[in-house]
Amino acid sequence: MEEKKMEPHKISGILSIILGLIFIIFPIFSSGFVSIMIGVSLVFLGLAIILSEFNGINIIIGLLAIIFGLLFIFNINALSFLLGIQFYIIGILMLLLGITGLISDQNISKLASILIIILGIIAFMLGALSLTQPLYAAILIGVCLIMQGVRLFLTE
Repeated sequence: MEEKKMEPHKISGILSIILGLIFIIFPIFSSGFVSIMIGVSLVFLGLAIILSEFNGINIIIGLLAIIFGLLFIFNINALSFLLGIQFYIIGILMLLLGITGLISDQNISKLASILIIILGIIAFMLGALSLTQPLYAAILIGVCLIMQGVRLFLTE
């Protein structure tokens, strides 16, 4: 009798769905846990950078990593901060791309440029929402993890 093994992407899909559900059901715990893990990682990275080669630039970079690590451990919600910054950057780039499309004389659809500007504004608003509401960031990541998990599980 041949034993059927579950494919790795199906296992990854199931784990992703479970992790997404944890982020949605326990957003405060998930958000805090991610901040602490990123903070601890940055503290150890900073120490490793300082100890790897003792020169001026490594000391500065290492100290910055340690400071950000401690901020993420004790003060700043890393998840909402990083997600918010990412949305801001994407929003700004989309706004610039849309405006460039509107004023350029190349074969770029004006309707597409307007849609890119609208999506840039939405991304910018999502960044503001992520920074002001850490629970939103955790739930958004949970939904994305579930979508990715379903995609992985259904992949042949």
